[in-house]
Amino acid sequence: MRVTVLSGGIGGARFLSGLRRVLDPSDPITVIGNTGDDAWLFGLRVCPDLDTVMYTLGGGIDPDKGWGRDSESWRAKEELGAYGAGPVWFGLGDRDLGTHLARTHLLREGHPLSEVTRILCARWQPGVRLLPMTDEPVETHVEIDDPETGLRRWVHFQEYWVRLQGPVAHGVRFDGIEVATAGPGVLQAIVEADLVVVPPSNPVVSVGTILSVAGVADAIRTARAPVVGVSPIVSGAPVRGMADRLLPLVDVPVTAAGVGEHYGSRTRGGLLDGWLVDASDAGCVAELVSIGLPTRAVPLLMTDPAATDEIARAVLAMADAVGGR
Repeated sequence: MRVTVLSGGIGGARFLSGLRRVLDPSDPITVIGNTGDDAWLFGLRVCPDLDTVMYTLGGGIDPDKGWGRDSESWRAKEELGAYGAGPVWFGLGDRDLGTHLARTHLLREGHPLSEVTRILCARWQPGVRLLPMTDEPVETHVEIDDPETGLRRWVHFQEYWVRLQGPVAHGVRFDGIEVATAGPGVLQAIVEADLVVVPPSNPVVSVGTILSVAGVADAIRTARAPVVGVSPIVSGAPVRGMADRLLPLVDVPVTAAGVGEHYGSRTRGGLLDGWLVDASDAGCVAELVSIGLPTRAVPLLMTDPAATDEIARAVLAMADAVGGR
């Protein structure tokens, strides 16, 4: 069975770890990774979501943070700080730094991001085919009230989340998305899949960015495979991250039902054939079914590997129930 997953960072990577465990090892998994969080920092190209998937599935992630390398040290960061070299609010660990140096070197040699990602994954052997959503640079920016001047300004998503800790947002945009084309293999992975999964990643700045790449949403709408989504909202709040601050920007309620309606049912021009919500949100199941979106309530907190595996099994069961086209 060929499975294609649209993934952001931590939530998507943890779901993928469970999916890989419950599928047969011969079942290929393709991950279409969000690159809207990418940024130039310290002269290096940093791809947080791609790296989080690669490190998590390759066994090199910091298990407590859910991002960055395990057994990390920070001597280079300390030296940069001593020189006053910024941005001081963003730290690259010494081991993580090696990844960004290698990526930047390969990019400057002329390799596209998709090829660079394949080369980096050759070391980590994540057990999936990791494809950037596009080879063109796309960067997410968020409009905020500057905490120092009080004036509205646009900041890179990394500054919004890491430095400013996610203040009230007034707008979001994906710079470069208007000229971005789907990366090599991306549309083919959707068309040829036996199952397409939208995991519990941020609907605005992870999944939403991927869907904004030309052709991706249309490919999902017309895919022959069942498309199953997992709610990132549990009991009216994101499990982690800032989805609650960004969903209102696209007029979506911060609820499992709201996100389900946002993605929509394929029978009515949307993206999904099935939707999983947390057991605590079981009250919205009938509402979603009434608008043509088959929905089930199951435990969705990835508290440990066993719980994560059960979520992956629930996705497979929902796919069997709803079928494809």
